[in-house]
Amino acid sequence: MHTLALLDTLDLSLLRYACMGLVIAAGAFLQGVGGLGFAMFSAPVAGLFFPELAPGPLLVLGGSLSGLSALRERQSIDWQAVRSALAGRVAGTLAAAGVMAVFSQRLLAVTFALMILAGVGLSVAGRSLRPSQRNIAAAGVASGLMGTITSAGAPPFALVMHGMPPAQMRSSLGCIFGVGAAVSLALLAAVGDFTVAKLVLGLSLSPFMVGGFLLSSRLTHRVDPRRTRNILLSLAALGALGILARSLLP
Repeated sequence: MHTLALLDTLDLSLLRYACMGLVIAAGAFLQGVGGLGFAMFSAPVAGLFFPELAPGPLLVLGGSLSGLSALRERQSIDWQAVRSALAGRVAGTLAAAGVMAVFSQRLLAVTFALMILAGVGLSVAGRSLRPSQRNIAAAGVASGLMGTITSAGAPPFALVMHGMPPAQMRSSLGCIFGVGAAVSLALLAAVGDFTVAKLVLGLSLSPFMVGGFLLSSRLTHRVDPRRTRNILLSLAALGALGILARSLLP
């Protein structure tokens, strides 16, 4: 009864809500295994089929999921990388407000997607970026911009941090995305783009997110570093292609 009342309030059918839940569960599973992937999978799908999810509700879910990832492997967190990434992420998020006022969201999304595809191409060709503090901070700036504008802020970190040990990468990214999502949500709320209804929608889908995350816990120690790297680069490329499709198609 409560679920039906909620769906009526949000003006959603039960089938549409269930499909949203499946997307959220799949994204949570991918992030639980690889350290990121929730927004790279969910944001393009949401943009094409469930626009009401982006960016606010996805940031609510992604931030919560990232917090769970950080807690699960908190002993492996690279705090120096986290500090550099968060400094860049906060700067990028604040810059997003000014950028969004000058350039169209479509132009920015296309530009970011093309940059990510170029970065993936360099990585596949063996020219990967080192996880230096400067590169991590720069990835944080790009992530803050992309995360606030498109809700998919993970690809820059996939290009820079995929060479880290899997547990260290998952836990460090959990800290970064958890705090980063909170900052992005605060900015969106300040400009009137994050309402109570969007918060309720995000929170109502949290059981799907938790389910996907719990399922991933059974597989985190069975994925070797090389496979993790390939998964991350593939997700980065797919996320960029999804953003391009969402931006260029009617």
